[in-house]
Amino acid sequence: MSQLERHNLWSGGAKTEGTGEPILIENPATGENYASCDSASVEDVEAAVQEANRVFQAGTWSRAPRQFRAEVLEAAGRLLTKALPELIDLEVRQTGRAIREMRAQVPSLVRWFHYYAALLRTEERPVFPTAGALHNWADRLPLGVVVLITPFNHPLLIAVKKLAPALAAGNSVILKPSEMTPISSIRLAALLHEAGLPAGVFSVLPGPGTITAAALAAHPLVRSVDITGGTNAGRAIGAIAGRNLARFNAELGGKAPVVVFADADLTAAINGVAFGAFVASGQTCVAATRIVVEQSAYEKVVQGLQAKAAFIAAHMGDPANPECAMGPLISAKQHTHVATLVKEALDSGLAVAAAGGSVDTLPAKSPLDGFSFQGGYFYPPTILVSPKPQELSLLQARIWREEAFGPVIVVVPFADGDEDAALRLANDSEFGLGAALWTQDLSRAFRVSQRIEAGIVWVNTHHRNDPSSPWGAATSAGGGASGVGSENGLEALHAYTMPKSTIINYARMDEVRATDDWFNDGGVAVRYG
Repeated sequence: MSQLERHNLWSGGAKTEGTGEPILIENPATGENYASCDSASVEDVEAAVQEANRVFQAGTWSRAPRQFRAEVLEAAGRLLTKALPELIDLEVRQTGRAIREMRAQVPSLVRWFHYYAALLRTEERPVFPTAGALHNWADRLPLGVVVLITPFNHPLLIAVKKLAPALAAGNSVILKPSEMTPISSIRLAALLHEAGLPAGVFSVLPGPGTITAAALAAHPLVRSVDITGGTNAGRAIGAIAGRNLARFNAELGGKAPVVVFADADLTAAINGVAFGAFVASGQTCVAATRIVVEQSAYEKVVQGLQAKAAFIAAHMGDPANPECAMGPLISAKQHTHVATLVKEALDSGLAVAAAGGSVDTLPAKSPLDGFSFQGGYFYPPTILVSPKPQELSLLQARIWREEAFGPVIVVVPFADGDEDAALRLANDSEFGLGAALWTQDLSRAFRVSQRIEAGIVWVNTHHRNDPSSPWGAATSAGGGASGVGSENGLEALHAYTMPKSTIINYARMDEVRATDDWFNDGGVAVRYG
């Protein structure tokens, strides 16, 4: 076997050797290890946090002019643009995502740096209508050392979504990427350093969640923890951060419903559902997984999705091939999880309407380019239905309730015109992150979107994401398994800050003497508040 590439931590503005157990990085398309990455031990975490806090207290970034911070973020956007070919290749290799997806996604990351740079240049400071001869305003100050914990499915996208506002606010930031996909985040750190970010402001510490992430969340100098990941991991990290009274933001699991009404443009709806379901091999938190279709359109939608699944299955292959439509799952563990959920559904009497159900449906080699499927973790796009739709036996299967994180969808009908039934099916989940609906009826679009219990609702589209648009879960109706807080927009910038109110008394001093002498001996009334 050829010698593995080795990647270090990024700490103190430079590559640094980690003292934890090295991590092997696997190419999920082949199942082969191609690199190793240093891991951050508890001692490495302590050193990085102390340095981040020292730099924060020194003020080289935290007290730098807003215009300077904006210039660095803009420079980071320009350098990221130049590095796109390298970053795209890194993402494809470590995630197994099809290069056509990464060529669309990675260039969009520049928008987050430019958006938060623009906020720094344009955000106005509020002045409050405090009574009296007082000038009262609020500043937003950085929190200190903040920790970001990111998953494997969108290594750069999710890191940048969190990193841009955290840095814009003036914090020192430590990123703990997934141990399966750390390499692009380490490269991003070098780009930010080149853009002018002072040493020590940003560190990247790969490592196991139970060691590295736990040590970061537990550190008393850490003032905020922001995690994207599974619900169980989010709850565990939240409990640790809570003991330090650190701020906590979590974007966790999802089981997004898509409601398709019969009046929708069904061709567009089928295309939209297929994109929402099968992009990233279904490994997204807002993947379209529960498809709720009006009865009169049900058969046509299922047939259309069958055709899409067949096309995708015929175009699975080498993720580096621009014609590849879908790559593998991230790991053998994830592959087993998806296959188990599907097998349980089939064993309970459900039917496969398209493509797979097991790897046995895949040939040994790709019909697209001859790429071998034998070593990687490829899983075909799979559509599940109830043999007797009126019984909806699918609703009792784990695949309806649990996040599969794979290219598997379930399709169920509802009676024509029964919006309440559609909403009951759509809201039949402990998750509350994303949802979509397809209709050409404007009033229906408004009514249904208001009643779907999700923090993000798309109408006649799916998976739209902009730096200015809040991205987070709705928790008021039981969607707590999808997390707390939100990303993007001015809200994210403020989440990484604390308000500081300053009040200046501009009254004449004779007035001050007359109204502020609390302990006068003449019984003169004085102010309060």
